[in-house]
Amino acid sequence: MEQPSTHLKLKRSAGVALVEFADRKILEELSIQEIGDELQRLVMTEPGIRLLLNFRNVDHLSSAALGMLINLNKRVKEQQGVLRLSDINRQIFEVFKITRLNRVFDIHDTQDEALASFGEA
Repeated sequence: MEQPSTHLKLKRSAGVALVEFADRKILEELSIQEIGDELQRLVMTEPGIRLLLNFRNVDHLSSAALGMLINLNKRVKEQQGVLRLSDINRQIFEVFKITRLNRVFDIHDTQDEALASFGEA
């Protein structure tokens, strides 16, 4: 599959769609909209998708970006897929904790741990 965009890098590993973010800061409404649209498209074209979002490159995430992730999570579940997040830095993870989104999302410290967890699902 061709690279979806300037915002995302997509790889495949053992039946998992691995997405890395190109942007260090996911703050602007327009970028968030574009990222959301691309991820939704990916999910809609692959029912039962196993999707891993790796936040290794991301330093800042706005609340709108969190909203986009919540919508994406809902869409993935509707499609009988599985969404995991990995490599979230401490600052961003704090936001997940404060908003209790750490209970909504399946978050792993590393990409390898997240990948292994798909095997157990």
